[in-house]
Amino acid sequence: MSLPVYKFVDLFSGIGGFRLGFQNERTECVFSSEIDRYASKTYEANFGEVPSGDINRINIKQIVDFDILLAGFPCQPFSSIGLREGFKNKEKGNLFYNILDILDNKNPATLVLENVKGLTNHKTGKNKTIDIIFSELENLGYEIYSDIINSENFGVPQARERLFIIGFKKQLFKEKLTFKIPKKNNSQKADIGSFIESNLSNYSISKHLQENYLFKKNDNKPEILSTKSIGSAKTLVSSYHKIQRLTGSFVKDGPTGLRLLSENECKSLMGFPDSFRFPVSRTQMYRQLGNAVVIPVVQSISETLIEALDKYLLKA
Repeated sequence: MSLPVYKFVDLFSGIGGFRLGFQNERTECVFSSEIDRYASKTYEANFGEVPSGDINRINIKQIVDFDILLAGFPCQPFSSIGLREGFKNKEKGNLFYNILDILDNKNPATLVLENVKGLTNHKTGKNKTIDIIFSELENLGYEIYSDIINSENFGVPQARERLFIIGFKKQLFKEKLTFKIPKKNNSQKADIGSFIESNLSNYSISKHLQENYLFKKNDNKPEILSTKSIGSAKTLVSSYHKIQRLTGSFVKDGPTGLRLLSENECKSLMGFPDSFRFPVSRTQMYRQLGNAVVIPVVQSISETLIEALDKYLLKA
C-alpha cells in the first residue's frame, strides 16, 4: 500500500518557514496566505508562488480540503514587547478567529500553531489567553498538546524559545492518541562561533553609533561574537536592525571593529539553507528572519506528526 500525501495550508506564512520545514515527499502545500508584501516577495522568490493576501478577505470555500493547518499567527498583541491587548486588539487579536473559522469549515485532521513564549502568561480580562485558545480549539473537537521548545536543542546556535500548539480532530481517530511534541532532535548543540564569517565590510557599525548607543554605558548589554564564541547567540528579533536595542548580538569584525550579523549568519541562527533567497532590503531580511520559525524545529514536528497520522489516521 502506498503511503498518503498529506495536504497542508500555510497561514500567516511570512517567508515560508513552516512550509520549508513541512514540505517533503509525504506532504503538499495547497494554500498559503500572507498580508505583508515584502514577505510575499521573498516567499515567491523561494517557492515560485505568491501567497493569497489578507486572511480576512479570503473565501474559505475556495480553499481546497486539507489535512494539516499550519499557522504562526501574529504575536504582537500577546508579546511583552507589544501592546499586550490580546483578543481586545480588533486588528490583530481577532486573527486567531480566522483560524477557528477555517478549522470549523474544513475540519482538518490536525493543526500546528506557533507563538511567543509570553503567550502563556498573557491575560485577556481575568482569564489566561492561552486557556481561551485551548478552550476554543477543544470546542471544535480538537485534542490539544502544547510545549515550549528551545531551538538550541535542534542544532542551531540560537537560544530561542517558542510555544507550539498541536491539535488532532478527535472524531477522525478511532482510538486514543498518544503524542509527544519533540523537545530536541539528534543534532549536537552548536557553537555560534562555528557560523561566524570573517572580513566582512558591508555590515559595519560606525564608531559614532558604537560610542553613542552600544557602549554608552559600560553594562555589557550587547553580546559580542567572534569565531571563537561558544554556546548559543541571543534570540534574533524582528527589530534587530534597530541597533539602539542594546540586547542584540554583534560581531567583532570589519573596518570599524564591530558589525551586524550577516545574512548567512542569520540564516544559520534560524536553520534556513544557504540557498534561501532574500530579494528585499537588509532591513526587511532581518525583520523576516526575526519573525520566522526555526526550520529544524518544524522539521522534527513534521516528522513526528506524520508518524502519528500514519499510525492513527490510517487505522481509522
